[in-house]
Amino acid sequence: MLETLLGPADTTPETEDCLTLNLWTPGLGDGGTRPVMVWLHGGAFAYGSGNRTVTDGANLARRGDVVVVSVNHRLNIFGFLHLDDIGGAGWMHSGNAGMLDLIAALRWVHDNIAVFGGDPSNVTVFGESGGGGKVSALLAMPAAKGLFHRAIIQSGAAIRVSTRERANALAAQALRELGLGGHECERLLEQPPERILAAIAPAVRALGRSRWPLLDRYDFGPVVDGADLPQHPCDPEAPGIGDGIPLLVGGTREESAFFLADDDQVWNSVLSETELRQRVAAIAGAEADALLAVYNAAMPQASLGDRLIKALTGSNFWIRTVILAERYAARPHRAPVYMYSLDWQSPAHLGRLKAHHAMDLPFVFDNTETADTTAGATGARELAARMADTWIAFARHGRPDNPAIPEWPAYTQAERATMVFDDECRITRDPDRNARVLWTRLVKG
Repeated sequence: MLETLLGPADTTPETEDCLTLNLWTPGLGDGGTRPVMVWLHGGAFAYGSGNRTVTDGANLARRGDVVVVSVNHRLNIFGFLHLDDIGGAGWMHSGNAGMLDLIAALRWVHDNIAVFGGDPSNVTVFGESGGGGKVSALLAMPAAKGLFHRAIIQSGAAIRVSTRERANALAAQALRELGLGGHECERLLEQPPERILAAIAPAVRALGRSRWPLLDRYDFGPVVDGADLPQHPCDPEAPGIGDGIPLLVGGTREESAFFLADDDQVWNSVLSETELRQRVAAIAGAEADALLAVYNAAMPQASLGDRLIKALTGSNFWIRTVILAERYAARPHRAPVYMYSLDWQSPAHLGRLKAHHAMDLPFVFDNTETADTTAGATGARELAARMADTWIAFARHGRPDNPAIPEWPAYTQAERATMVFDDECRITRDPDRNARVLWTRLVKG
């Protein structure tokens, strides 16, 4: 592994040492012929690292003869505090500084990756959870055009991000928590990082929920500022600047099991019908009974906790993936879209975590012995071989087809072909249709 340090993006407020790259390559100085895969870590734009063991790129680089790069950049209030309108010209681009860091990293890759054996004309950006949100945003940013050529969004499709009005209100609340007025933005540079971090939670509480709680998932995250990010990542439609970029998008079947692991009612299977309805009503409102009826019919033998996991996965992850895929696929002249679902369930903890959020990481990076939910599990190494080979094939050719999986048709609104990754991989069409129709109606208000 090689590591390189970049200075700040040249169009953002000055910050030293804001961007680092980790790089894995099978060889140096051999003409720059290998596909390049740039990994954007998860963490909801708020936390996380490209240095995790489970996303170490060595196995993937060796397996596919590709160059793997991971990026660390400014996050949360340090990367997405929108002061353009409050602080004036000196703070232009501050609301999207974290995304501009990523564009700076992609520029570095474009200019330098051939030295490390990579092909700058064949770059794939891929990310999971918040990293998938970063990929979604890059697809809508004019400054990123031409810096990458394929895109993979894992469990993190972003449809909407912050509006300029909401970002202004959040920034004003943060300044208020720090005891600063709008004319005192320069004093932010004097504040200890711990004090700035402490302003995040109260500022978010004071602002309240977004008008689009199931689609707008980030507080200190990208901002539709009309310049760096001219429109939402995929609302009201997919941006045209991404038309030439093949897209692979999907998630895990029970994403929300991960977030309910410390919920005793779910973990111990003691959730009641009343409690299930209350929790579903909190996200589905008047449609709660209709939604429960859909899941009851689809999962007649499942526990109430499993139905809650399925409902929260639908609201918090799956429906955004579906909307993004269908809106990109609807564009008349764009490159193909491919949809997948990881259904393989971990045997760890008596199987309670199922196909949980981030389950895809050890498979994609061929690191199944690193994660405790896959280490030593029957079939894990074999599935890792299939998924890693599929991601490599997509990065190399812009198509996921390879001998390890069945033929994979592109996603269309008519067919909705979806590759299911499990002990046996298969294509299914329009999975969970009734839930899709209902969630689509819900999120659109």
